[in-house]
Amino acid sequence: MRLLLVEDDVELAQSLVEQFRDLGYEVTHVADGLRGLDTALEQDFQAMVVDRMLPGMNGLELVKALRLKKSTPVIYLTTMSGIDDRVQGLEAGADDYLVKPFAIAELVARIRVMTRRIPPVESTLRAGTIEMDLLQRTVTRRGQPVDLLPQEFRLLEYLVRNVNRAVTRKMLLENVWDIHFDPNTSVVESHMSRLRARLNAGCDIDAIQTVRGVGYRLVELN
Repeated sequence: MRLLLVEDDVELAQSLVEQFRDLGYEVTHVADGLRGLDTALEQDFQAMVVDRMLPGMNGLELVKALRLKKSTPVIYLTTMSGIDDRVQGLEAGADDYLVKPFAIAELVARIRVMTRRIPPVESTLRAGTIEMDLLQRTVTRRGQPVDLLPQEFRLLEYLVRNVNRAVTRKMLLENVWDIHFDPNTSVVESHMSRLRARLNAGCDIDAIQTVRGVGYRLVELN
């Protein structure tokens, strides 16, 4: 399941990201409301976990704006526990409301209940001859298995979801590594090089293009 976490408490966010990933979820974290809205509109998520009090745009405004275009299930996390606060949150378009402090087990249970209300999401991604099984975490190209490490799998998944579109190094750092600053390392380049080597083994055409001055693009090849 792909989750978007919009939470400005860095310590809490790091803890939630780690616990969600341990449970097998793919998590994208952003720390302010405006970026949360942009990310939610640009990408597809099965559920969103949103703090009520956020910089840039608060949680109520975020969900109201989101509901104009998408019906992604949303649960609020907040210290605001009054009845009026809950009513405001639900009327803004949220599906559920959880007061801090909370147990991760309850949060996960509420997310599962929310996502049962929507049709099942795709378990397979395809881009030309590349096929990804998101449940089995396997990849094939032209029917041949491609063995990838977990981070390489996440990198390829992001490229496949953005097939034929150029993605920047900043986009990759934020969405694949959850890094929202430039670490001044070659982490993107080194992982991209290894992914290319594994994905293109036995093929005469590189499925991943380098877009000069921009980043990379996965192209849909036959």
